Amino acid sequence: MYKVMLVDDERVILEGISQVVDWAAAGTELVGTARNGVEALDKIGRSQPDIVITDISMPGLDGLGLIEKAAEEYPGVRFIMLSGYKEFEYARKAMQFGVKHYLLKPCNENQIHDALTELLQEHQDARAKEHVAGQMEQRLQRVLPHVKEQFLLEFMTNRTYGPVDLEYYQELFNLKLEDQQVRLLLFRIVDEHDYSHLFAIKNIASDLLPHAQLSTTIEGKLLLLLKDSEGLEALKDSIEEVRAAFKRLYKLEVTAALSGADRMIESRRLFREALQCLNHRFFLGEGKLITTDDLHLAGEGDGLHVEQDADRLCQLIKTGHTEEVQAEVERLFELLAGRQLEIGVTRSYVLQLYSAMIHVCPPEEAAEFTQRMASLPEVDTLSGLKGFVAESAARLTNGYYKNHICRQSSAVEKMMDIVDRHFGEADLSLNGVAHQMLYMNPDYLGKIFKKVTGENFSNYVNRLRIERACDHIRRGGDVKVFELAELFGFGGNSQYFSQVFKKWTGMTPTEFRRTCI
Repeated sequence: MYKVMLVDDERVILEGISQVVDWAAAGTELVGTARNGVEALDKIGRSQPDIVITDISMPGLDGLGLIEKAAEEYPGVRFIMLSGYKEFEYARKAMQFGVKHYLLKPCNENQIHDALTELLQEHQDARAKEHVAGQMEQRLQRVLPHVKEQFLLEFMTNRTYGPVDLEYYQELFNLKLEDQQVRLLLFRIVDEHDYSHLFAIKNIASDLLPHAQLSTTIEGKLLLLLKDSEGLEALKDSIEEVRAAFKRLYKLEVTAALSGADRMIESRRLFREALQCLNHRFFLGEGKLITTDDLHLAGEGDGLHVEQDADRLCQLIKTGHTEEVQAEVERLFELLAGRQLEIGVTRSYVLQLYSAMIHVCPPEEAAEFTQRMASLPEVDTLSGLKGFVAESAARLTNGYYKNHICRQSSAVEKMMDIVDRHFGEADLSLNGVAHQMLYMNPDYLGKIFKKVTGENFSNYVNRLRIERACDHIRRGGDVKVFELAELFGFGGNSQYFSQVFKKWTGMTPTEFRRTCI
């Protein structure tokens, strides 16, 4: 039942309408009457009627005044006006407060019943519309986040979106974007992840970046539109808090890229700027905040000579000197990092370096090294490319080192065999072994001999001669010193033999003989 209040200063009319109208038949009940506007306003507050039937001309507070005040305090109340013919124009003013129904006096119960029925139907229709509107609003609120995401995505990537679209959507989203200075922020999760991680970093950013207006995901990255209403340094600090919180919770690194500030209509340019910052991680590495302050104009290629650089690196690899190869790789990539060429140019340079390295691969490893080249495009930072080249160069260098050692060991074994067969000859020397027996450079042979054995060639020969002389003394008993000198390569120079013997054994040949008796 809808509640009705009746207001009229004429008692006869008030009582007559109260008694003759079948309120229940109209779906209503009469909850009170009043003789003037003041009394009615008080009773409205207490009985909360849905409909008030009121006369216009009343002492104190007339009907129009009652409607005006009630419209402010009780906007849900509907009114039916009772008016004499002369007051009709006056009654029309009540229409300004939403009054749509008026009856001319005298009126009968059927007219009042019809007015009530019509008003109630309007009221029910209004409630039905409100219910539908409420449901639509609920649905809109559920889909609004997705609509916002799609709008931002389309606005960044669809050139047909312009100021008209921006005006429409900012009204839909209840946002003031058109004349605001904004920035675009990109988050890229470094390691392997799934969509839930993007959702997580979006929630963290929403909490820690209060000026975030819109967000969307684009090509596996999170994009946020920020209102530029705080200082740049404070914003950087907030972004670092987002990165730190995500890493603490999910143990994953995040690279952030922040554009400059401009109006929303320039957001496509800001998006390109943010992407440029993100791409700059190629030089700066992952897991950082990169802003436009970090960008530099791409350098020229002057001073880079890939053929000479590749040739020098390969020559060092073939020497088997690991430390020198590592130093050369460091030098080349420091040069690349300092020049900050176009990323494509830098990749081409590294690819040519690696191609040259394939040419110095052992034949049995060339196929594997060639296949590994296919993974180079997947490496998306300069430090990653450096690690790739350094690891490959170290592997090749180690192979050459082992090969060198093997060959050097073979040469040294031949030298030791020659010494073992000719140690008794006084003219046995490094030059003689190199030129007459092995046909190799004596300086090179001397170096590899010491590298493999740990002592130089002449020391080795003298030590072997003295060891053999000691064995001979133990077996032969009373042997003259000059005879020993003659037998073991000292050309009969007994004095020099004795000096060398004492140097190696700590005693003269005579003293050594006594220890053997």
